[in-house]
Amino acid sequence: MPYAKTGDGIRLYWEECGTGDPVVFIHEYAGDYRSWGPQVRFFARRYRCIAFNARGYPPSDVPLADAAYSQAIAREDVIAVMDAAGARVAHVVGHSMGAYTALHVALDHPQRCRSLVAAGCGWGSQPGNREAMMVLARETGEMFRNEGIVAAARKYASAPMRAQFQAKDPRGFEEFVRWMSEHSAEGHALTMFNLQLRRPTIAELEPRLRGLHLPTLVIVGDEDEPCLDGSLMLKRTIANAGLLMLPCAGHTINSEEPAAFNGALAEFFAAVEHGRWRARPAV
Repeated sequence: MPYAKTGDGIRLYWEECGTGDPVVFIHEYAGDYRSWGPQVRFFARRYRCIAFNARGYPPSDVPLADAAYSQAIAREDVIAVMDAAGARVAHVVGHSMGAYTALHVALDHPQRCRSLVAAGCGWGSQPGNREAMMVLARETGEMFRNEGIVAAARKYASAPMRAQFQAKDPRGFEEFVRWMSEHSAEGHALTMFNLQLRRPTIAELEPRLRGLHLPTLVIVGDEDEPCLDGSLMLKRTIANAGLLMLPCAGHTINSEEPAAFNGALAEFFAAVEHGRWRARPAV
């Protein structure tokens, strides 16, 4: 089993499939490397797909100190995985929590990114909703810590932004819940308290994002209410960003709508590789 070693000694489990230019996939809070199965199976035909589990998500290590988790640490963990895989430059694809991390990789290590995809990004960045988000984040962390992973996973999966996934693909949704129930409850709690709760909002990142010129694709479902504002902020702020909003779709977008998601990424990667991605042409 391949592991990347971080600067603070944490082991991160990663897998790869396929050959070609690297694509690095960064999972959401409720997911893990397996969440990217529909993408790996599709893109491994043409790309080298690299997916990993964040710290706190077995079989990656689950450090038990609060100081072992932060947005900056999550950013550097991606670089550690890329280094371990020998991927000097990659298309960087993140979903939700992973999309926030992908943004920070792009901001602080743009030379390592060929392009950026931010899917379902924006939870906690709704204008005027910061305090409510912080309360919900604390309650979520306590739920995982106090109720255990199986019960907490089922409750967390029942959020309205995942209802479309459950309705469209009951089998896929149950697989999603089962995989989450195999995670570490303490890893989820520590990640929520120290990464999700403390990370800057997209609005707070705006001055830095205005200086980001990487080819960027933002993807969001139109029923992913907590992420709509954040996705629009990214589109309006990143000079070379395009926005794709999928209709009647929720938060777990890469699993809920794999054909549309994969098709959008395939066209985006091809446009970038041929120098044809022009989100805002000069007029």
